[in-house]
Formats: sequence, structure tokens, C-alpha cells
Amino acid sequence: MGLFRLCPLVLLLVQSARSEVTLYYDHQQALEAAATPTAGQNYTGLQAYDPSTLIPPAAPTPAVLTTLPVNLQNQGTVGMSIKQKGNFLGFSIEMSVTNQILGKNSSQIQVPFLNLMANIQQRSGSVMIRVGGNTQESAVLVDTLPDGRILMKDYTNVSGTTQTPPLDYTTDLLYLMRNISNFVNVHWFMGIPWFQTQPFDTRIVTAADNILGEYLLGLQAANEPDMYFLHGHRGSTYGPFDYMGEVSDFLDQIASTGADPTGRARANLLGPSTANFGWSLEQQWDTGFVDVFADNMAFLTTEKYPNDNCGATFGSGDIVIPQNVLHHYLNHTGHKNLIAQYLNSTAFVQTKNKPLLMFETNTASCGGFLGISDSFTAALWGLDYALQLAHSNFSGALFHVGGQSVFYNPFTAPPTNQSSFHQWSVGSMYYVALIMAEALGPANNTQVLDLGVEGMSEFQAIYGLYEDGVPKRVAIVNYIDDNTGANDVNVVISLNNADGSRTTPDTMKVKYLLADSVVQKGNYTWAGQTFGGFFESDGRPMGEEVIQDVPCDTNAKTCTINVPAPGFALVFLSDDAGTETKGLPSTTFATTAKTKTRNTATVDPAVLATSNGNKMADHELAGTSRPPSAAPGATSASMVLLGGLVGALVAFLG
Repeated sequence: MGLFRLCPLVLLLVQSARSEVTLYYDHQQALEAAATPTAGQNYTGLQAYDPSTLIPPAAPTPAVLTTLPVNLQNQGTVGMSIKQKGNFLGFSIEMSVTNQILGKNSSQIQVPFLNLMANIQQRSGSVMIRVGGNTQESAVLVDTLPDGRILMKDYTNVSGTTQTPPLDYTTDLLYLMRNISNFVNVHWFMGIPWFQTQPFDTRIVTAADNILGEYLLGLQAANEPDMYFLHGHRGSTYGPFDYMGEVSDFLDQIASTGADPTGRARANLLGPSTANFGWSLEQQWDTGFVDVFADNMAFLTTEKYPNDNCGATFGSGDIVIPQNVLHHYLNHTGHKNLIAQYLNSTAFVQTKNKPLLMFETNTASCGGFLGISDSFTAALWGLDYALQLAHSNFSGALFHVGGQSVFYNPFTAPPTNQSSFHQWSVGSMYYVALIMAEALGPANNTQVLDLGVEGMSEFQAIYGLYEDGVPKRVAIVNYIDDNTGANDVNVVISLNNADGSRTTPDTMKVKYLLADSVVQKGNYTWAGQTFGGFFESDGRPMGEEVIQDVPCDTNAKTCTINVPAPGFALVFLSDDAGTETKGLPSTTFATTAKTKTRNTATVDPAVLATSNGNKMADHELAGTSRPPSAAPGATSASMVLLGGLVGALVAFLG
């Protein structure tokens, strides 16, 4: 009954167009400081809002080739990827921050989050989201929590080398997720607690299947098990055969206890979700894992970040200076090298008819890098990375989302109750997900090809996007930072038939992702629209959409597309190649949350400020597992939205 009882409450909230609430947050003084950014070294606030920027790299010398011919074949192209779905890119939300991102509870959903997902749904038809991460591993489903909370950390049961407290949560988190899926077409992954295996805690199996139903894509069987020994969760000899045995034990347990009455969970597991640390994917495949669990593993998964910021964040290992590694994120070669280690596996899983997901990734683990993860660099890097993953026959990827103490968030809820800062901050990686949805489209048969154009430098990347073997779109990345125009790329596109003739149209349409510099933070424009800077977004694009009509040379039957330095272009090769509105119908949710106004519904601040049970020091940095020497007591200042959010539904039921 819970789902049907809670849904009307959500509708009441979104239909109350002028309802308002007051938002309260822990440690308000620190947050007020964060809400007034200062330049560079003087900034002392939360990482997610740090305005500090790096120095952009100089243009390459000698100069690179800037006119690049792209001769596409209308049929017979070889080397294309497997067919990809429009929802290829999704999000991985750390379980401990779901009440910041998704909503306070099942009846108070974050309206900006709905808008952000609706934007992608419009282009791809659906969105994949994983709720999990490190905090899923010891999460405990309980009947109730104080003051109606949906989750809180249990400090009475701290364990493990990292001293991470287990997470207690209620089924209202699952109802929150299910109610979100009633508004936007979000499908979910969740994780099974895997630290304790004798017996497994299988309550999530039954509850997730019962509440999420068809919106549950799968359950992750362990998160980075090849790193368990680092933090004392397994012995030093723990390996791929041991993990395989645990999966068997889990399946035996849910069968014998009736924890999976529909049989849906045992047929929709995910694994091995290793990080290529303790052992490789090939070593896991060598155990016979895929064949043994052919009826159980709906998805094969791995997790990878190209670098880590653990030295600066946790005092573990060498400290990486972001300025020194900026150039690593501004070249195409790095992506090819990063993904090369998975090419054997992507080829292998195709022989088994299984999809391989990059289940958790971002610019760098342990929160990302200041000035890289939160700048235009990450947007260009992310687009190239996502397209390279698709070209390399991954079937999807999820960008990780943490709290306010990380740099890499695709989107971040506000940590202040000041009315002038009540909106969200949309990061580079969200633009990537939005554009990838549009690049691939909802047809679910798009194939991607990395076009190795002769003479192209590592600072450029060009991809062809095909449907039924026919080129439909071209994606172009220009990493160079140079506002003089000298390093703008001119891509000369032709569409060639088998008989040598050309069918290049009179015009091509182009959408650009632009910023003034690779180190710019926020206010990027995608086809003229933006989500603004810090605290400026309600999840809806702002501004008028601008799609360029580029005339072609009707004599040569070529079309020259100019891509600024830096910039990204998505070229539509024909009038029917657009995908922006080919997903599900657009749904807009308008926020009306305000503070300090006459009609604000208030509650005693002393009560409301503690009603969620989540204080600043309670929220550890979201990311992948810490390295072996990470300080157990390391903390970070991540904030949770404690107040309710009221929104008005526009054009939903009509």
C-alpha cells in the first residue's frame, strides 16, 4: 500500500504552485562563507563551489593541422561499435547522499533533479541511475529511523580499516526512488551489502524488487571486491575464485530463504564490479564466471577512474598537483590508452551476449581535482571518454555523484538557506550526459566509430555516429585553448556512395558546446543554452536555443564545420538526424522554494535543523575505495539538504 499512499502526497507537493518552505542546514555559519566565493587561495568553503581556476595550457607548437577531411561512406563502413542505446550515460549516486540529491523522503522530491532527468529523458527516452557505492556495502535496511529520516549513519557499529560507519536506511528511500520513476523514466541499480556474507543481508533484495518492480534494472553483487583486502574486509589471499564462491553462496541463500519470490533478483545481478586493482577482468573471466552465472548476471561490470586525488583528500600517497596533470585531460590519446586494458573484455563479453558497463567512473577518485573536474576541461574530456567507451563496445557508463565535498559532481544541491543561493549547481559532467543522450538518440541502434583522420593531432577527436550503417551525426572535440582562432578546427565532411558519387546536402545543422577557456567554471553553453554557474539552476536550460545552419559547397559536395578552440560540435548530417525531442515527451517541473518570505511554512528551527540526523562531519567524501594508507579518521565537510522542497508541476498531467 505504501507506494499508492505516498504518490498522492508527491502530487500534492508538485501541484501547490505557490507553496513555500524554509530550508535549514547544519553548520550555517560555514555554509554562509561558502556561499560567497572568493578567488583562489583565499577560498575556504566547500569544494563543490570553489571558484579557483588553473592556468590553461599554451597552444601546441609546432602548430597542428586544423583542416581535416572526413570522408564518410553511406554504406559498408567497417569498425563500428555494437549498437548503443540513448541512455548509454547515466549516474552513480553515492548512497549516503541520496537525501541531498533525490529528496528528503518519498513525498518531498528534489524538483531540480526531476528537471535534470527530464532533459535527458526527452533525448534518450530513459535514464539509468545507480544508488550505491562504498556506503552500500554495510548498509542496513531498518523499519524506522528517528524523525522520519530515510537514512542515517550508525556510529555504534563502526568497523574496518577505514572506520566507515554503516548506513541505516528505511524503505522510504526505495519509495522515493519509485516515485521519481512515476515522474521521469528513471530505471535503477542498487547494491547488495557484501562485507558480511555469513549470512548475507538480503532484505534489500526483497524490498527493492517489491517496491521498484520493473524500474529495478539490477542488483550489484559487491562493489570493487578486488580492493576488499586493502581495508580488512577480506584476507590477503582473497581472489577471483573466492568472489565467485560468494556469488554462489548468495544465490543459494536467496533460493533457500525465499528472499527472491519473483525470481527477478537472481536473474538480474551485476558483477564483478572490480577496479582492475587486485585482479583483472581477464582473471575473473578465467574462473568461468560468465558461464557459471550466465542465467544470473544481467550485466557484467567494472569500475575505473583515470587518476586519484587521495593524497590530498586522505593524506594517502603522493599529492597530485592539478596544474601538473591538466594536460592529461586535454588529449585524445589518453582515452585510448585508458580503455585499451578493457578491449579484450569487451570482445569477450560479445561472444557471451552480455553487456559490459563502466559502472562507476569520473575524472578522478577521491573527489576529483580542483580546476579540472569542475571546469570545461571535464566536459571535453567526458565527451571524448564517453564516445570512446561506446566505440570500444562498452554498453553504458555511470558518472559518480557525491556530496558538497567533491569537485566532480554532475549536479549539486545547494547547502544554504539564503534565498539568493537556493538553486542547484550543474557541473561539466551533466552537460556530457545531456549531449551524449542527444548524440546517440533514442533509436537504440546507434553505432559509434572513432574516425582516425590522417594528420589529426592528439588534441582533436572526431567520431561518426551511424544508424543502420548510415552516417547520421558527427561529433568533434577540439581540446586546444586559443581564442585567436588560429587553432579552430575546420572539418570538411563529405558523404560518399559506393559508386564514388556524393550525396552531401545543401546545409548541415550544428550544435556547439562552448566556453571561453578550458579552465572556465560553469556558464557553458550548449546550443546557446546554459545551466549557469554556482547556485543558478533549477534544472531547466536557460536562454534561447541556437542551432547553426552551415551551408555546404554544392560544387565540391562538402560541408566545412568550424569548431572553436576550445569547443565541441555535434553535426547533424540530414534533417531527420536530430534527436533532441525524439525520446519521451518533455516534462517541466517548476520550483517555487523560497526563504524568508511572508508565506513561508516554518517549523521551529531547533527542531528542523536536526530533523534529518545528518551533520557536516557525518558525510565522508564520495568516491571509490581509499588506498591502503588512507587515514581512517579522515573527514570532509559534505552537507545534506535538511529542508523540504516544494515544486509545481507544469505540463505533466495535461
